[in-house]
Amino acid sequence: MLTGNIVALITPMLDNGDVDLCSLQGLVEYHIQSNTTALAVLGTTGESCTFSQDEHLEVIRQVVEIAQDRIAIIAGSGSNSTRNAIKLSQELHKLGVTAGLCVTPYYNKPTQEGLYQHYKAITEACDLPQILYNVPSRTGCDISDQIVVRLAELNAIIGIKDATGDLMRLTQLKPFLPDDFLLYSGDDATGCEFMLQGGNGVISVTSNVAADAMSRMCTLALAGQRQEATEINNKLMRLHQDLFVEANPIPVKWACKQLSLATTANLRLPLMELDQQYHAQVSAALALAADA
Repeated sequence: MLTGNIVALITPMLDNGDVDLCSLQGLVEYHIQSNTTALAVLGTTGESCTFSQDEHLEVIRQVVEIAQDRIAIIAGSGSNSTRNAIKLSQELHKLGVTAGLCVTPYYNKPTQEGLYQHYKAITEACDLPQILYNVPSRTGCDISDQIVVRLAELNAIIGIKDATGDLMRLTQLKPFLPDDFLLYSGDDATGCEFMLQGGNGVISVTSNVAADAMSRMCTLALAGQRQEATEINNKLMRLHQDLFVEANPIPVKWACKQLSLATTANLRLPLMELDQQYHAQVSAALALAADA
């Protein structure tokens, strides 16, 4: 089971906007050495919305090749077009990724039944295990608990990443789900408590720059060791918060550059590098987390 610390991996970029493959290789090695459970590649933090499908698949292929089965790979598989999500999932399955991370359809504003049929169609067309990704603050689409319960009956739907930060949703949903259905937090600030209350892990932005501390915190939280997990999490809390002073992944890419985990802090337009007014704030959070 994919439990614990899963990094929502950045996609490092060169000055011309191409993927920085040298930095990408370094990031994969960094997470392997830090006991990160899995890489979530080309999700929100990976800037997937700025990649063509061909580029998307090439990056995943590169990560699979670098990883050499040493770490699990979860690949962004979602789209607001059901046909595109099916095609992408089929190609990812051929590449041998562990699972897809399938965001709710954005912009279209589907009904709840439309959401169910969207995911059902994807699973019927492809055997790739899928993790639902619910991030209504970005998509304008919130998948209901009732639909999650229905989707959990489909063999290919293995879990959900809930990025709402609402811990009540975990406690309300968990009793109605199969024991092997995976529940991930997509909100670093509440991720520790999410695991202490029965969640299986966190798909983390913070882990990009504090992977070892996140891995230790997750292990302790999953073991129910509240005091020890909370002590680490408290030292990471400023980072959990300050990596969102501007839209993710702007601050975390700047932080990765400061730690020499990436050569540049480049993003693809329309996102731009972290505004100078926030540099000291994010630097201070990194310094505090270094003691975690």
